[in-house]
Amino acid sequence: MLFGKRKALVKRILIVEDEPLVAFDNEVSIADAGYTVVATVDRAGDALAILDRELSLHPVESEEEAERGVDLVLTDITLAGERNGMELAREAQGRGVPVLFVTGNPPEGAEGLALGHLLKPYNDRRLKAALKAVERFLAGKEVKAVEGLVFYASARSTAA
Repeated sequence: MLFGKRKALVKRILIVEDEPLVAFDNEVSIADAGYTVVATVDRAGDALAILDRELSLHPVESEEEAERGVDLVLTDITLAGERNGMELAREAQGRGVPVLFVTGNPPEGAEGLALGHLLKPYNDRRLKAALKAVERFLAGKEVKAVEGLVFYASARSTAA
């Protein structure tokens, strides 16, 4: 496959964001970039229920279910409800799903839970560039710098 298109590592993204306008903008930008938005929710509990449904091994019953799974969770740290993005990342990590935090204030201790973080505020162009960088990162390739995007050193060992 010298000139063929390589298989995308990130196709299906779960958005977890408690600010409605940011959630909507993310959804539009991500879909516009060619990814599938699995769902957009504002609570960690809802996100975990979606992860469990999407990652379940039960047989598919329809064509709609044939394409399922979550390749990346894009989550804020502060969420609606009692649980936060850090707790969600810990649970997603246990299910083998990588997480990218999108936050204005990255917390201490996030390094062991996620690939990295994209600082808020960001625009459509920066979000799309960050998603491409995440895909390259997960493929073990060199990543071009994206303003506001930080990959955690601990994530490099789990991504390779």
